[in-house]
Amino acid sequence: MTPSIEEVIGYTFRDKELLLEALTHKSYAFERDADGHNERLEFLGDSVLSVVVARLLFNEHPGEDEGRLSKHRASLVSRASLARWAERIELGVHLRLGSGEESTGGRSRPSLLANALEAVIGAVFIDGGFDSADAFVHRCFLDEMADFVETDFKSRLQELVQKRHQRMPDYTIVQATGPDHDKTFHVEVSFASKTLGTGSGKTKKEAEQEAARDALQRIENKRGGAARKPAKGKRPSAQG
Repeated sequence: MTPSIEEVIGYTFRDKELLLEALTHKSYAFERDADGHNERLEFLGDSVLSVVVARLLFNEHPGEDEGRLSKHRASLVSRASLARWAERIELGVHLRLGSGEESTGGRSRPSLLANALEAVIGAVFIDGGFDSADAFVHRCFLDEMADFVETDFKSRLQELVQKRHQRMPDYTIVQATGPDHDKTFHVEVSFASKTLGTGSGKTKKEAEQEAARDALQRIENKRGGAARKPAKGKRPSAQG
């Protein structure tokens, strides 16, 4: 039996209608001519999450400047990060979707999952106050943030390429697939006409980060192969 969403998130709502609203996509409300859907709660939850994350980073990283803290926060509250969290707690199973969203894979769509998660955070905030929302976010997300933080792969790749060649790599959108409201971008990162890596994402930035990560992985694998390859004219020494 699938556990209830309250069991999954570890919070019991006093006002069950708030939870129902948080789980209701506008497509469901429009099809049934219902009053409420989760976009207003999503707006509120986005702000609550930002405050929770900002306070955590401020307290745990006293030596970081504003720029670095902002970058860390942006990573933690990004759509990709929230979608992974939502997938982990299987939030999609509990959503109320219209038939169109249902038939086109809405329960696993990253943008929809991220928005619904913010709506749930907003609902917890209204129902139980900031402390309840703070505890929920920490319990389900920030206490295991190492699993979710997106490293800035673009910066790492840029530093590596500039150090060697005094130039920056180039990012090119090679393809964009899907409908306008749910596109997937495919990006290639290159240097001197040589492809370094490729990646895809729901936004151009996400796709570029994935391409940079792929490039760094290829470089690391190449280094590892070179380290394992014996020098020309020499044989690996026998052990024992």
